[in-house]
Amino acid sequence: MILNSIYALMATFSFGILFNIRGKKLIFACMGGGVGWLCLLLLQEKFKLSPTFSLFAASIMIGIYSEVMARVLKSPVTTFAVCAIIPMVPGNGMYYTMYESINGNVSKALSTGIQTLASAGAIAVGIVLVSSGTKIFNVKKATNNL
Repeated sequence: MILNSIYALMATFSFGILFNIRGKKLIFACMGGGVGWLCLLLLQEKFKLSPTFSLFAASIMIGIYSEVMARVLKSPVTTFAVCAIIPMVPGNGMYYTMYESINGNVSKALSTGIQTLASAGAIAVGIVLVSSGTKIFNVKKATNNL
């Protein structure tokens, strides 16, 4: 599990370079990918949760991490969130959906496609949930200070 998290960290580091993230922001962005992947593996393998729920919970973890690091390093949240989400994108599901549909296996393609859409949706909803919660919290905090 630790070795897989290090691989995810290295993949996130590579995407951070592609996205032109510099300095210590790059280090913290790639750490988000490693932490997110470790969370995903812990939930799937140790706690035996479903892959979709594990992706949802890991994306919430990445969202929280991204929001905190954005405040600490005074940088946009997307700097950390996009890089950290990259290892969890269900690319193999997209590939196998197309592969099965080209081979004419409609039921397998449909099954894989629905699972892939559920995974991608879980990631998106987790990030949006944290982002919306943060915005609501900041608005309430600002109105209370008036």
